[in-house]
Amino acid sequence: METLFDLISNTQNVQEIIRWGGYVALIAIVFAETGLFFGFFLPGDSLLVTAGLFAAKGDLNIVYLFLLITAAAIIGDATGFEIGRLTGKRIFAREDSWLFKKNHLERTQAFYEKHGGKTIVIARFMPIVRTFAPLVAGVAGMQYRRFALFNIFGGIAWVGSMLGIGYFLGRVIPNIEKYIHIVIIVVIFLSILPGIVSYIKSGHWKRWFEKGRAVKS
Repeated sequence: METLFDLISNTQNVQEIIRWGGYVALIAIVFAETGLFFGFFLPGDSLLVTAGLFAAKGDLNIVYLFLLITAAAIIGDATGFEIGRLTGKRIFAREDSWLFKKNHLERTQAFYEKHGGKTIVIARFMPIVRTFAPLVAGVAGMQYRRFALFNIFGGIAWVGSMLGIGYFLGRVIPNIEKYIHIVIIVVIFLSILPGIVSYIKSGHWKRWFEKGRAVKS
């Protein structure tokens, strides 16, 4: 939940990041979020949707955005995979710090064990999980050719859909930039929705609720 609140509190800064850094900032952030474990807190979804809005206004080129950011997302995942392959299971022994949270890694590993290779595609649309998924795949020894296929497909789908949402809204809704904070919050909610559904299905909330009732009684 803290990560969600952090993302929402940063919605007003997303536009400034794009205005200040343009293509370079977008490429760097997407690469870091997808390829480096300390990039889990970066607002990838909201950044791409906002970039699509900028492109709709003519401030950025939508074709350049798609090509450059897709490349950054694919290279980022490939980097994360290589880090996981080289570090192996030693990464699970790393102590928590501001830049590294072992529980994120462990949750992603459980997700990977459940969904297999398609995790690389699914994770693109899930904050935090998309940062650690390629790392876990590398640790698990996933065949690189298979990983690369999922990586390329997922990168194209994620970047294309996020940019497309922003570009479409910017084209059809006048002055949509005035309501960008609402758009970003909706995008964030939709991106964490699979995690919420998975949590509900797991039944953990029932055990938490029953424990709370036991304490009160």
